[in-house]
This record gives sequence, structure tokens and C-alpha cells, in this order.
Amino acid sequence: MSNNIYIRRLAFFFTLMICMVTATAQSYTSSDKKAVKLYEKGQQALYQGKGGEAAECFEQALKYDPAFLEAHLMLAEWNLDAGSKELAAKHYREVVQRNESFFTMAWLQLGNLELDNGNLEQAVKDYESFLKLDKKNPDRHQEASKGIETAHFRREALSHPVNFAPINLGAGVNSQDDEYLPSLTVDGQTLIFTRRGPRKANTTARTPGEEDFYVSHLKGSSWGKAERMPEPLNSTDNEGAGCVSQDGRIMFFTACERNYGGGRCDIYMCIRRGDKWGKPRNLGATVNSGAWEAQPSFSIDSKTLYFVSDRKGGYGGSDIWKTTYENGAWSKPENLGPTINTAGNEGSPFIHYDDQTLYFSSDGHIGMGGTDLFMARKNSDGSWQKPVNLGYPINTSSNESNLIVDASAQKAYYSSDRKGGFGKQDIYSFDMPSTTRPTPSLCFKGAVSNAKTGAKVAADIRVVNLENGETVANTSSDKQSGEYIVSLPALHDYAFIVTADGFLFHSQNQERPKGTVENWVPVIVDIALQPIEQGSRIALRNVFFETGRYDLLPESEYELNKVVELLEKNPSLNIELGGHTDNVGKPDANQKLSEQRAKAVMVYLTGKGIAPSRLSYKGYGESQPVATNDTEEGRATNRRTEIKIM
Repeated sequence: MSNNIYIRRLAFFFTLMICMVTATAQSYTSSDKKAVKLYEKGQQALYQGKGGEAAECFEQALKYDPAFLEAHLMLAEWNLDAGSKELAAKHYREVVQRNESFFTMAWLQLGNLELDNGNLEQAVKDYESFLKLDKKNPDRHQEASKGIETAHFRREALSHPVNFAPINLGAGVNSQDDEYLPSLTVDGQTLIFTRRGPRKANTTARTPGEEDFYVSHLKGSSWGKAERMPEPLNSTDNEGAGCVSQDGRIMFFTACERNYGGGRCDIYMCIRRGDKWGKPRNLGATVNSGAWEAQPSFSIDSKTLYFVSDRKGGYGGSDIWKTTYENGAWSKPENLGPTINTAGNEGSPFIHYDDQTLYFSSDGHIGMGGTDLFMARKNSDGSWQKPVNLGYPINTSSNESNLIVDASAQKAYYSSDRKGGFGKQDIYSFDMPSTTRPTPSLCFKGAVSNAKTGAKVAADIRVVNLENGETVANTSSDKQSGEYIVSLPALHDYAFIVTADGFLFHSQNQERPKGTVENWVPVIVDIALQPIEQGSRIALRNVFFETGRYDLLPESEYELNKVVELLEKNPSLNIELGGHTDNVGKPDANQKLSEQRAKAVMVYLTGKGIAPSRLSYKGYGESQPVATNDTEEGRATNRRTEIKIM
């Protein structure tokens, strides 16, 4: 039961109780005996569960005495409970116009009704009358104040609509059935969504309609024909409310009332290797409870899972929670707190690829009515800023939910049953208003291979924020195809570290982009790993020195520690550390600087416990360029430290 219905039923029974007391005292606002008799007959019918008969009696009573306030109240509450808002408002208005203090809760109900009907100015007046006149229900004053704030917000939103021109994704994605809850890979090329079609004869699911996952791939500027995803990801039961990891190889999804589930609905995980999806597995009792868990969203660092639950310990009906994957297990879920969650219902979370911007739906925050879409940004300490409503007409008096935003931060996707679609709910895209856009994220994709044979390699890829040394993304290349995808918020400088058994690790750095991201496309970066064999060499692209000096900068530590790991893992390995410069300056000075830098790296490694006998160093100065020295970019490439297998 929603909060509004709950409040209305409370008011209904509260009014009944008032009327019973006055009936016992035989004191009414009407002195007409026929009207009173009909009113009391209506009360008896109401007690017996004969609501229609009771309403007729109250109507008859008003024919004898139109000023009979108790009868107006009973009809107001009856019509409100029955969903006849206009009639309810008519009778409430009769009460307050005849006696403004007789039943002050009528002012609150009128405010709610006028707010729902879009009569914002009148709603504010009614709420203010309630706050002025009511002395018996101080617990409802907060509701009235929120109503006033909501009316002001809606008036402002309607006066300043955001740009919103949704485009149907077309017949490739949408059908005559329901399509909803979209999920997108970070390169923007693969869309996975839930489709609910007619129930099949052999299905065992308990809900009407069959929910399955479908996938569509972007072909040029349009989406290709969606195909049902294979078993065992899909089954004869219902699957839905899923999210795909940034590389498209992990699916988290919701399944309900399964024999091996922990509650009404649980979250499951499924992994794809090559072209085949493995068997889904329940995330276990730490994440899933005996309550309802659903609508997962996975962060780009491949560690944090956001989801919705109505478990105990929340702030309202359903709240947004998060759990972190650490040391091979999921942590105890943590509620996102009262800034995000309310006494109402929050749902459909989507954590953007910037890992700082959360989109979600809520009927508890100030909005346009029903369920609205909101955006909240994460502070540096992990707390959340106050949510921002996405505005009108993205949000309306209907229910809006299930929104995601692509890595470019420019395009959003959501589901709607708006007119002009292919059937029921369809999936649409639209340009995200600039005020509620996340930080653009870069997308790198490619394949990892053996530099000597060209064979594909399964490698671990870690992305580190060079400013603080924190890992911001973990992924891996597929064993069969060697493919990988990784996303980076366009905020920092990063180190890419690629490792695989039997190979030297690969490193490169990526500076943050200058200005805004325009004409966003994935950046293709294929990586060739050098086998560990004599003569193999790699450049340490994330080892940095003070300009013109040989003092190591703190940003170098992460990569140098990877060299330590390589040597510890391969105890028979001996390496040469080579220093290289560009051609700026005198050759003798460059030679000396390159040797000092190579020696500084050796000193660091021996300080970490590596035996000096396994290391040597040499300065090559400007004698071995790997790029032109005619450009700044080329000179930066030539300034490097290398390791060589001896």
C-alpha cells in the first residue's frame, strides 16, 4: 500500500471515529430529524461493510439538509477511498466553506487533492489554512509543509521545462510487448533489456507474462534486431531487472520465488566466457535476505553492487543499498542513508561509469507526482549530495523510472508507455540536459595478444588513479577472443597495468582529456604482451621523475611495485634497467641523466628486497629513440625507463 493510500485510509477511519463519538452524544450539525436518521442508517450500513448503501444514505441525508457537515465528510472520505477525487474534493470544500474549523484535516486532504489535480496555487492556500487552523494533528504539519514545497517545485518546473525529445529505439529493440530496464555496455554498442511477452505453456514462473533478457547490437546509427539471450541465463522462470558489467561479460539480475532462492526476489550473477554464458548463481545470504532484493547496478571498479531492498533497517518502503566484493566475498550491505532514501520508495539505481553520479527513482523526494527520476553526486568522502530532480517533462505526474546514461554523459535511455510506441512499454533515448549530466567517461577497448605469436591472451587489466594510487577499475581480457573494455572517468591521470602468466607486464599512462568530450567514440587500444624470454623488453610508462632530475615522483610507486612482483614471482629472472631521454639539451648531459634515472630505479627495487645481483642499470641517453623528437608527444615517448630480460 502506498503512503498516500495509507494516509487516506487513516483519515477515513479517523473521521469515522469522530462521527461515532458525535453520534453517541446525539449532537450533529443538523437538526433535521430525517437527515439525522438517514445519516445514522448510513453509519450502520458502513459498519456492516455495505459501502454503496451507506453512500446512498448520506446523499439522501444531504437532500434534507445540505449543510449537514458530518454527511459531507463521510461522502468525502468514501469517495476518496473509492478513487472519485473530484467528488471527494467537492464535499471537503463544502465542509470548510461552511465551517473552516469543524474538521481541519479536510484542509489537508483538499491540499493533497488540489496538488494531485495540478491546482498548485489552491493547494498552497489549503495547506496554509490547515497549518493555521489545526491544533490537533501536529504530526501532519510536516506533510502540509512538504505539500507546499512540492507545489512550489512543480510550479517552477512547469515554468522552466528542460529540453526533452525522446526517440524510440525502433523495431529492432521494441515490439508489441513490454520492453524495459535497459542496460548498456560502456562502449555503447550492446543493449541488454527485459522483455515481457505472453506466458508459454511449459513455463514454471508464477507471474503473468514471461520475462526474459534480450540483446541488441548497434549497427551504424540504428539498433539491430534483438535476440533472446541463451540459456542458462534465460530459463523457463522469469528473469529481469538486470545490469551488465562495462565489458558485457558479467550479468547481475533479479529472479523471484525460485526453489534455491533466499527470499521473495534475489539477485543472481552470471558470467560469460567467450560466447557462452555460465550457470547463474545466487549471491548468497549476505546480500540476499528473506525480503525483496532487486534492480542491481554494478560500478566500473568491478567491486561495488548497488541494489534495491525492502529489508529491515531501511528508511521507508524500499531503499537503495550497496555491497562490496572484497577478498572473494560480498560485504554486508550498507544503506545509502537518509540523503538518498526516504520514508517512501526508492528504486532503479544506476551508478554511472564516472563512479560518482547515481540516478534513481523515488516517490519520497519532492517531485512532479508518482515516481520521479533523480540524480545525486558522490562527495570525496563517499557521502551523497542532495538529490536533484531531473525536471519536467522528463518527470511527469505519472511514474518514471529505469534510466541509464551512456559513458559520453550525453545520451540517456529509459522505458515508457508513452503514445506512439510499438506496443506497451518501449525503450527510448534522449539527450541528457546539461545540468544533470554526469562526468564524461573515456572508453578503451581492444584485444590482448602474444607479441611474438599473435595468439590471444587472457590477461588481468587494472587501472590506477596516479594521483592517489587507488584502483579505479578492474577487468580482464577474454580467454578466447582476447577482448577487453575499460572505462575511466575523465577526471584524472591513470596507469594501465596489464599482467598475464608467462609475460612481462604491459604499462601505459593516460592523461585526462583537456576540455569537454566531443564526438565521443571508444578508443581502440590493442595490447601485445612480451613473453618472458631473453632479450624481451618493456617500457615503464608510469615511472616519473622531477623535470631535469632523477628524483622519482610518488606516482611511480605503483608501477615499480609491479616490477617487484614480477621479480618475486620469477626468482630466476635478471633484468637490466635502461634510462632513455629525448634529444633536448647536450648529449653528454642526457647520457648522465639517463644513467642516474636508471640507477634511481635500481635503488628503489633493492630497497624493496630485490637482490642487487639480479639487477643492472645503464643509461642510453638520446641514442635509442622510439619516436620522433620533432614533436612534444614524440619526445615524451622517448623519455622512458625500460626493463630488459638478461
